Amino acid sequence: MAITAPRPRSAAGRGLRRQLGALQTVSVSVGVMAPTLAVSITGVQAARLIGRAAPIAYVLAAVGVGLVAYGFVRLSGAVAHAGSVYGFVGRALGPRAGFVAGWAMLGTYLVFPAVSISAAAVFGRALLNSLGVAGRAAWLPLALLAWAFVWLVAARQIRTAASSLLGFEAASMALILVAMVLIVVKLAAGDAPRAQGVTASVFQLPPGTSLATVALASTFGFLSFAGFESAGSMGEEAHRPLRLVPSSMVIAIAVGGVFYVACIAVQSMAFGTDAAGVRAFAAADAPLGDLAHTYIGRGMADALDVAAIVSALGAGLGCASVSARMLYAFGRDRVFDRRLGEVSSATGAPAGGLAFVMLFDLALLVAFAAGGAEPMQAFFYLATIGVLSLLAMYIFTNVAAMRFIGRSFELVLPAAGIAVAGYVLYHNLTPVPPSPFDVFPYLVAAWLAVGVVIAVLRR
Repeated sequence: MAITAPRPRSAAGRGLRRQLGALQTVSVSVGVMAPTLAVSITGVQAARLIGRAAPIAYVLAAVGVGLVAYGFVRLSGAVAHAGSVYGFVGRALGPRAGFVAGWAMLGTYLVFPAVSISAAAVFGRALLNSLGVAGRAAWLPLALLAWAFVWLVAARQIRTAASSLLGFEAASMALILVAMVLIVVKLAAGDAPRAQGVTASVFQLPPGTSLATVALASTFGFLSFAGFESAGSMGEEAHRPLRLVPSSMVIAIAVGGVFYVACIAVQSMAFGTDAAGVRAFAAADAPLGDLAHTYIGRGMADALDVAAIVSALGAGLGCASVSARMLYAFGRDRVFDRRLGEVSSATGAPAGGLAFVMLFDLALLVAFAAGGAEPMQAFFYLATIGVLSLLAMYIFTNVAAMRFIGRSFELVLPAAGIAVAGYVLYHNLTPVPPSPFDVFPYLVAAWLAVGVVIAVLRR
C-alpha cells in the first residue's frame, strides 16, 4: 500500500510545502553525489589498483550501486517522508528500526556538509595559487565563506535551493565534458603531449590482475555514488513523490555511471596506458587539473578548479538540506527537541534543523583548523566517517526492503544490495587502515550504539 506522511505541521501550524518538480527532485540526488568533485579525486585510487583499466571499477560500481538502490526505489515508491529512511524502514520494520536507520543516515549527513566545504577550500586555495593571488592561503576563511553561502541558499525555498543545485552541477559537468572532448580530439589527432592515443585497452584488465583487486578497486568507484539516496528526504516537498523520488534515484545513478566511466576512461588514455602513464595517473593529486594544464592550458585548469568549487558548494547545499529535513522529522515526532521541527514562515525551510546542522559543521571546521589540519585531511577524515555510517544505513534499508517485498523471487535484488554494501564496508575495515582511519570505525559503531539506546528508551 502506498502512503505519504500526513501534512506536517510545526507548533505554529506550518509545514513543508510541495514545490519540487521532476528536474528539481533529480537535482538533489545528482547535486549531493557531486559527479564533478568525484571525478576530480577518486579515479586515482582505482588507477593505483588496476592501472589503465580504472574505468572498469566504475562500470562495476554502477552495477553494485544499482543493486543497493533497488531497496530504496521500492520503499520510496510506497512511502513519502522528510526523514527518508526513517520513514522507509519504519514502514517495513517498525518505528524503532526506522529510527536506527535514520540515525545512521543522520550520522552521514551531519558531517557531509563540512566534507564538501573542505573540498571547496582545497580547490579555492589551488585556484588562488594558480592565479598568483596567494601562494599558501589560509583555508579556514575560504571554508567560512563557503559555509555562509551554503547556509544562505539552504535557508531559502527548497525550489530555489534545488534549482541552484541543478545549475551548479550541470554547468560544472558541462565544463568537464568540454575538457574531455578537447583531450580526446588531441589524442585522436596524434597531437597528444603525453599519451599514445585513443584506445580500448582502458577496458582491458592488465595481465595477472585478480578479481579481488578489481572488486577492491570498484569500492572506490562505489563511493562516488554516495548521495544518490538524498532525494528520499524530499518526499514531502516533491509533487507526485511516489513517482518522482524513486525515479530521481535511478536517473542520478544512470547519469553518474555514464559520466564517471567516460571521464575516467579519458583520464586513463590521457595519462597513458603504459607503465609510466599509469604511475603518473596514480600519483596525481588533481588529475583533471594536471591534464587540463598539459593538454589545453592553464586557463582550462583554472576553470576546472572553479567547477570543482561550484560542485563542492552544490554538494554542501544538498547535504545541509537533507540533514535539516531529517532533523525536522525527528523534531516533529518529538524524538528530539521540538524546535528542530520548526519551519520558516517565509520560505518553508526547516529552520531549526538547518541551524543545528550548520552550527555543528562550523564547529567541525573550526576544530580542524585549530588543530592544524589541512583541508584535504578534514575532507578525507570526515568523508570516511560519513561513508561508514552510510554503508550501515544501506544495509538497514535493504533488510527493510526484503521485509516489505515479502516472499518473492524479487528478494534476490535487495539481498544482492546487502551483499554489495557489506562487501564495501568490509573492505573499508580490512585490512586495518592506518591511523587515524583505524579509529573511525569505532566512532561510527559508538554513534550507531547511541542510536540503538535511544530507540530502546524512547517511546
